[in-house]
Amino acid sequence: MRTAIARLVANEDLNFLLTNRLPRRLATDFIGWFSKIENPLIARSSIALWKLFSDVDLADAAETRFPSMHACFIRTLKPGARPVTQDPNLIASPCDAIVGAHGIIEGDTAHQIKGAPYSLSELVGDSAAAEPYRGGTYVTLRLTAGMYHHFHAPDDLTVDQVTYISGDCWNVNPIALTRVERLFCKNERAAIRCRLQDGTPVMLVAVAAVLVASIRLSFLDTAGALRVGGPRAIPVVARVRKGEEMGYFEHGSTIVMLLPKGFRFVEGIETGVRIRAGQALLMR
Repeated sequence: MRTAIARLVANEDLNFLLTNRLPRRLATDFIGWFSKIENPLIARSSIALWKLFSDVDLADAAETRFPSMHACFIRTLKPGARPVTQDPNLIASPCDAIVGAHGIIEGDTAHQIKGAPYSLSELVGDSAAAEPYRGGTYVTLRLTAGMYHHFHAPDDLTVDQVTYISGDCWNVNPIALTRVERLFCKNERAAIRCRLQDGTPVMLVAVAAVLVASIRLSFLDTAGALRVGGPRAIPVVARVRKGEEMGYFEHGSTIVMLLPKGFRFVEGIETGVRIRAGQALLMR
């Protein structure tokens, strides 16, 4: 049965129809409400249904029973489940993900998928904020629905600002990325402006997606600061150690990481490769 469902969902037209031609915000708000219902029968049945459609792996989860589907979405892991590279010359992956489009930033342009460009200035909401990354490096990290949804500091960081940009909640899977131009620039997102210890700028852009499209930040009152009143820049003074949690999504989504010139990918980083939080991603 699972194989048959996987084949059905793999059909591009049907997948796009199911996830993007429904009332996305209405469906997202409904699932957000439904997933938080703490009823044993609802929790067990909804998690079982979720497993049929997603690559859910709970083997390293800190808990084995969950009061709601939402609790399973945002699960924490057993201690040591995501060892973080300690090499000071290596930048770690901030999250479990499938590596998407990545490479050199051409002027103000990156790609959501091959042949689908978008503007960094539009993505982060400000041309001045995008300026340090011209000619630098970008990488797209897609968190699928079944993955561990927390993201962590890729190195020792100081967080200076969060720019929240309200928007849509398109699915961010490859099917949608091929069909919806500038999708990352249309979805709700939070551009997290950071500095390495030597002052080198780093940007993590957390892009929300369809269904439980909420971004939570560990160093900010996210519920109070985001979504209320539309786009805004929020000053922050927060220091996070390499591997320390920075936040989480309440469903699968995407992080676009931006770095200036001087970084290159470690061997084996290619589109389609699965990577885990803490694993080496880039080198200085």
